Amino acid sequence: MAALAPAELLPRWDLTDLYDGMESPALLRDLDQARAESAAFRQAYAGKLADQTAAGLAEALIGYERIEERLGRIMSYAQLLFSGDSSDPVIARFYQSMSEKVTEITTDLLFFTLELNRLDETDLAPKLLDPALAGWRSWLDDLRVFKPHQLSDEIETLLHEKEVTGASAWSRLFDETMSGLKVTVGEDQLTVSDALNLMSDRDRAKREAAATAISATFAQNIRLFSLITNTLAKDKETSDRWRHYPSPGSYRNRSNMVEDEVVEALVSAVVANFPRLSHRYYTLKAGWLGLPKLQHWDRNAPLPADVDQTIPWDEARARVLSAYSGFSPVLADVGSRFFDKPWIDAGLRPGKSGGAFAHPTVPSAHPYILMNYHGRTRDVMTLAHELGHGVHQVLAGEAQGYLRSGTPLTLAETASVFGEMLTFRAILDAETDPARRRLMLANKVEDMLNTVVRQIAFYRFEAKLHAERRSGELLPERIGEIWMDIQTESLGPAFTFTPDYACYWAYIPHFVHSPFYVYAYAFGDCLVNALYAEFQDGHPRFQEKYLDMLRAGGTKRHRELLAPFGLDAADPAFWTRGLDIIAGFIDQLEADDSDGHRTMPHG
Repeated sequence: MAALAPAELLPRWDLTDLYDGMESPALLRDLDQARAESAAFRQAYAGKLADQTAAGLAEALIGYERIEERLGRIMSYAQLLFSGDSSDPVIARFYQSMSEKVTEITTDLLFFTLELNRLDETDLAPKLLDPALAGWRSWLDDLRVFKPHQLSDEIETLLHEKEVTGASAWSRLFDETMSGLKVTVGEDQLTVSDALNLMSDRDRAKREAAATAISATFAQNIRLFSLITNTLAKDKETSDRWRHYPSPGSYRNRSNMVEDEVVEALVSAVVANFPRLSHRYYTLKAGWLGLPKLQHWDRNAPLPADVDQTIPWDEARARVLSAYSGFSPVLADVGSRFFDKPWIDAGLRPGKSGGAFAHPTVPSAHPYILMNYHGRTRDVMTLAHELGHGVHQVLAGEAQGYLRSGTPLTLAETASVFGEMLTFRAILDAETDPARRRLMLANKVEDMLNTVVRQIAFYRFEAKLHAERRSGELLPERIGEIWMDIQTESLGPAFTFTPDYACYWAYIPHFVHSPFYVYAYAFGDCLVNALYAEFQDGHPRFQEKYLDMLRAGGTKRHRELLAPFGLDAADPAFWTRGLDIIAGFIDQLEADDSDGHRTMPHG
């Protein structure tokens, strides 16, 4: 069994490409310069945008982007520093201080987007034909999606300034609380991340012990997590009501540049397929594990034949980059930068954020990746996933600049899930042992179910919670009931749930930081399944079109990006095609069982 590198040998990012410290003279200069430029920008353009020529509007947009990127660099540094150690009070104070200063500075810029949205369409349309402004059309179109929901300048300013003492403050409280929690498992005091990792242990007794300990820790803090959840849901409901959004998820959908109907079609398709996806698979898994029923701590249990091997970091790097290279040398070249330079933080340490992410920062710098590498196969897939994000962010940033590089969440998961699929297929194709291939297929199905079924279940939990919150504050017990109902529906009859599972909603950060984000994972997975089918079918110039899609950043919507591949997310058959691939994998596993392999064969 290979040994995992000690934590000190796993890569740790170096943030000096942004700033060399919290007291950095460069950071202080950027703050001062952004403050002065923002005030000058307001003086130059406030109340005057309607009188600008096309060239004048383009010049204003370039100036606005320059200021926003400077502020984006500052906040990226503060956020990454805080993610690296949110338990350090000095870092926490710095993060809050930067949030407040940047909010104060951007108050001078707030008029710009509000005033752009008030421009008359008949006056703006001819100007957009001018080459000086034509490149900004997509950004302006996306901005004007929010025109019907825009409030008066005074109210928008008030909401903007109160953000640091409103939702952002509650999010910070959640982060600091979660990172500071200790879970007592036996004689060990573990972080939540490490305790959750034990729920993938081969020993069922250890999984149960970890699950019970996590439940106890969450239960001790459930009133605080309920208060955070209730407050944020009410805060969102107030904003949505003033802005006239038709449903709690409508703002997120507009931000994702996707229609409410398309999202509902995805959700409905996944829910309708619960029986032939998760219900079927977990019934098979219960049989493989020799259990009459599964408990929630069995959901991510290793399969019987799965060798509990540790994958060293260097091997994980080689597997992912080899898979990327087999598809496109461009992807591998960009991806290798993250390893050759200190752009990844993979070590395990107290205070560090759990989970994983790729932060784009700003195009004048580069993205950074955070993950917690335990050496499992799933960690290799997480690396492939986050590297996909990172490559996407580099390509879009280089091609589109700061304002136009940001990709809607529905498409932001495309490169990451595609990177996972490339890595999985490369490893699967290299495996010649039928038993090992079957095991890999089962593990892939589990990952896909976690991406599609689990995330849509999360989305439905959010939708029900936010809808019910409109009638009044929800007790922790009621939130737990909603959680348990959704989990029972999505995971199916193979599971029985102990009552203490009712508090597991508390640790999902997306509910706090990015309400209604989670369906984007399912959107991305089904989209990638459809894309990969096109690739396998020999779609002409696929790699070239794929790279063009990544470089487009936020300048195109899903219909425009998928059209070159002959795909349309508005077509209900699109989602069925993606789900059929998962069902097909389960068909293969079920067929093996019908041939007499009622347990997963040992390798």
